[in-house]
Amino acid sequence: MPDPQPPSPTATLVLDAPAIERALRRMAHEIIEAHPDLEKVALAGIPLRGVEVAKRLIQHIDQIEKVRLELGIVDTAMHRDDIRLRRQIAPIQITQLPHELEGRTIILVDDVLMTGRTTRAAIEALLSFGRPDRVQLAVLVDRGHRELPMRADYVAKNLPTSLAERVFVRFQNVDGVPDSVWLDRLPTGGAR
Repeated sequence: MPDPQPPSPTATLVLDAPAIERALRRMAHEIIEAHPDLEKVALAGIPLRGVEVAKRLIQHIDQIEKVRLELGIVDTAMHRDDIRLRRQIAPIQITQLPHELEGRTIILVDDVLMTGRTTRAAIEALLSFGRPDRVQLAVLVDRGHRELPMRADYVAKNLPTSLAERVFVRFQNVDGVPDSVWLDRLPTGGAR
């Protein structure tokens, strides 16, 4: 596999492909330990890269426990509180969830947790389809800077950042480049 290329000349590599897989495998073990009855657990990825993280967690759990968790997708586009503030609105994707949410734990999965606003939108979207027993959150990177009282139950990498930095998550299956997580300083204000 070729070395990951930085998104800019000043970007710093935080996680390469093997480090991402080790971190996701560790998270899979944490999920298994927290849920003795995995049949009642489903993962719901937040597009775009949260879906990829969820797929990989499901693969790791299947390899470890021989239990294939259900994969869902939770689109947040119409539940965001910042639609008017965004320069570009993400394309709407179809939300796909297990038919029965009641009696289940749904673990929302995203690539980066920052303000908590995407998580809030995902919870709102999820609850419009039913009432799971429990909702948890798993993220590849937690970079801090909460604006809402949200915290992840499962975190692959805590990465303290400044608001003048940006985290880039790339996956071969999504972006066509080697799996990697990068930290870069923004040329002007703004964050992700």
